[in-house]
Amino acid sequence: MASNPSNLWVLLGLGLAGIFLFTKKFKKVLREDFGAFILKLQLLPPPQPAPPKAPHPLTGLTFAVSDLFEIEGYVTGFGHPDWAKTHEAASQTSAVVSTLVEGGATCVGKTVVDELAYRHVLVLFKFLKTANLGHTMTRVPGGSSSGAAVAVAANLVDFSLGVDTVGGVRVPAGFCGIIGFRPSYGAISKIGVLPVSASLDTVGWFAKDPNILRRVGHVLLQSAFGGQRSPRQIIMADDCFQSLKIPVDRVSQVVVKSTEKHFGRQILKHEILDVYLNSKVPSLKEFRNKQTNGEVKTSSIRLLANVMQLLHRYEFRSNHEEWINTVKPILEPNFSAQMNEIVDLSDAEIELCKSIREEMGSAINSLLKDDGILVVPTTAYLPPKIGGKEILSEEFQSSSIGLMSIASLSGCCQVTVPLGYYNKCPISVSLIARHGSDRFLLDTVQTMYKTLQEQAETYVNSTWSNTDSGENSAEMAKEKGNQAFKEQKWQKAISYYNEAIKLNDKNATYFSNRAAAYLELGSFQQAEADCSNAINLDKKNVKAYLRRGTAREMLGYYKDAIEDFKYALVLEPTNKRASVSAERLRKVFSAGY
Repeated sequence: MASNPSNLWVLLGLGLAGIFLFTKKFKKVLREDFGAFILKLQLLPPPQPAPPKAPHPLTGLTFAVSDLFEIEGYVTGFGHPDWAKTHEAASQTSAVVSTLVEGGATCVGKTVVDELAYRHVLVLFKFLKTANLGHTMTRVPGGSSSGAAVAVAANLVDFSLGVDTVGGVRVPAGFCGIIGFRPSYGAISKIGVLPVSASLDTVGWFAKDPNILRRVGHVLLQSAFGGQRSPRQIIMADDCFQSLKIPVDRVSQVVVKSTEKHFGRQILKHEILDVYLNSKVPSLKEFRNKQTNGEVKTSSIRLLANVMQLLHRYEFRSNHEEWINTVKPILEPNFSAQMNEIVDLSDAEIELCKSIREEMGSAINSLLKDDGILVVPTTAYLPPKIGGKEILSEEFQSSSIGLMSIASLSGCCQVTVPLGYYNKCPISVSLIARHGSDRFLLDTVQTMYKTLQEQAETYVNSTWSNTDSGENSAEMAKEKGNQAFKEQKWQKAISYYNEAIKLNDKNATYFSNRAAAYLELGSFQQAEADCSNAINLDKKNVKAYLRRGTAREMLGYYKDAIEDFKYALVLEPTNKRASVSAERLRKVFSAGY
């Protein structure tokens, strides 16, 4: 009996030591997987075929899947505990996972998705497990398939699978600094994948290495390796780049230089996507009238964001309304509000959205043909801080979803390519090819990837834009732009002014001149933004005030337009154009002003 107390102390000590070691090990595991995984498992590939047959194409690679893909014997959680509690384990493994395993890859686990895989950017809610990278723990890793992106970015797997509906693969890839591929709609089987919004869902994948990205693509797309095709035109969507919240040329100039090195300058083209879509997607005009009472100030890209959100919410509710009404799960408040809003959507509104989607497919395919690449920013913003208010802001959502809508609504394939860092945050660019050109896009990424990384590094390390040589080159580009303007070649003039601004973005004249060309094309938002930049650089730039006044008048900002014309008169009291314009607006709108 005397020895019992000492034995108890020994047992207690061993117990505490065990708890300490377990806690230390648990923290280490959590730190090592960065919260990316919700379940570790192992699906092994079949034995290698006997020589002389070639080994499996994905031999030696590991991958993870977002918790949307069914795996036999496991419950698919869909990012919500109530879903997991109310559904049985899967009776079979999804077709895409089986294809990869049979192709030689080993599946090692399931990764975090956000609440019902609904968003392209994660909005934290009390039961959500957050995946994030160690060096960006304060930043959002994206939405929907963010856990799969983090698993690749943290080198936990060679590649991973996600579902991209409104950006669930592309945005996390951009925010995590890796490659993300959204294939053409319908190119890859969705059997055994939980639906989010069926007509927008695609099975996408992440990788760090473009060669692995391509190898996975050839297995999933069931396409044989062969000779690579090079693009014959690379189209920069200039107006889309104007939405960037970082210096535009930090992204666009890298693409331009890489293109010139690989394919020559002659294949570079520039497009004002807003103008192009306005002319090629006639249903947008009807949608604009219904949404904005005909206000011309809403750009096509912003309208497309609205279209995609309506389709997404409508289809999501149609797919899962019964479960939501039966189970009554706790949902993030914004999510619940969006589900309630969609109830009143009429059949006519849905049909209009579907018409826009069909016209978008024809428009983008016509623009790109079989050998074109459209270049757009992946997102306008840097990865937001966790809990940041900007995530829920209308500006953030519209700009981000608008850029995503180009490929989502047209059904085209898109790839997100990292371009290093800005203010310690990953930045990226996206390349889009027409529907069905997935292999061509994968080949293009493989060709350009190394040069894109080199040019991104060169840009960061160089100071050429601030040298005298750069300023002289900018002046030469401006003069070429002026000549093109005189010849009424507005798009060509914009291209030259773009070049001038990239070389020297501190010259107000370059912005003001580009605004004049935008006005001729009817791109009033771009014109207004350029004039504002010019005025910020030079408070006495009369032409910028006049042009901004014109742009604002066309956009319906009449009070602001009057102020611009009046300020031009302060600077130049004898300016007839300013006087006439101000007086005309005063007479027409005197009742309001």
